Amino acid sequence: MTKLLSETRNLNIRYDLPAEIWAKVPDVYALMEGWLGFGDGIKGMDGIPYWFGFNEEEAHISASVEPGGLQFFVTNMDEEKWNWWLSNLKLQATKILGFRVGEIELGEVNSEIEWIVA
Repeated sequence: MTKLLSETRNLNIRYDLPAEIWAKVPDVYALMEGWLGFGDGIKGMDGIPYWFGFNEEEAHISASVEPGGLQFFVTNMDEEKWNWWLSNLKLQATKILGFRVGEIELGEVNSEIEWIVA
């Protein structure tokens, strides 16, 4: 079992997407294994979503909106579980948000949003 010390990954869920898309993002969060909710300043940072733990000393995933997209930060998690979790997040986000969600850096998606036409 390989533990990750820390890693960040950026998805193409950009800060400048329409408000109606951002309103669906918490629905994606809630579908994911380990969902704890948003930090309140006592447990975790206020307004930041968390999975598995609020403390970076334990298995922990959090996310924040950055200029490059929605950034996920993971610590102390088995690498295989993390990769599975992130793949599942991309699938769920694609279904719910209506565009291909992935990592530009890995060539999964382009910088332009690829909307899915039903």
